[in-house]
Amino acid sequence: MSSLIHYAYHRPGKPLAVYDQWLVLERPDVKVLLQEDYGGPTLTAGETVIHQPGAPMIWFVFPEKWHDIGRFHLADGTFTGWYTNLTKPVEINGDRWSATDLFLDLWTPATGGTTWLDEQDLEQATRDKTLDRATRQRIDNERALIELQVNLGTWPPQITRDIDLAQVRRLLDT
Repeated sequence: MSSLIHYAYHRPGKPLAVYDQWLVLERPDVKVLLQEDYGGPTLTAGETVIHQPGAPMIWFVFPEKWHDIGRFHLADGTFTGWYTNLTKPVEINGDRWSATDLFLDLWTPATGGTTWLDEQDLEQATRDKTLDRATRQRIDNERALIELQVNLGTWPPQITRDIDLAQVRRLLDT
């Protein structure tokens, strides 16, 4: 049985955003969420549109990890790739979840390759002391771990490859 989650997402320096998403799979190592109708702006990586208003988003939340991963789509449901957010580990309190964005993101197109995004935002947050030294070190460590997995061909994690939009919608209906 799916349950509605109210996911508060905060990026320092920006307003708090709360997203209502369906929890469709809950395991100790991963929670899978579906936001059926994304209401935000068109998202791009460089010049490439990677997500559109009205498109579904699937989020893989890994408790105690310093990242989450989204499967992004266009409004017609076309899968475009994986979007990794570096975040503080999610805090879960019943149907109220929250996470703090740590600026740095990794885009992995469905066609292959990877691109780090928002590096300038991370550097600015470091200069402005929005991030303390320990958090910045944790971000750098997480990036190094992810890059190692990219180089080994094991990023993104297998579960994010195995569970697609059709499967998530089936899980929502059960």
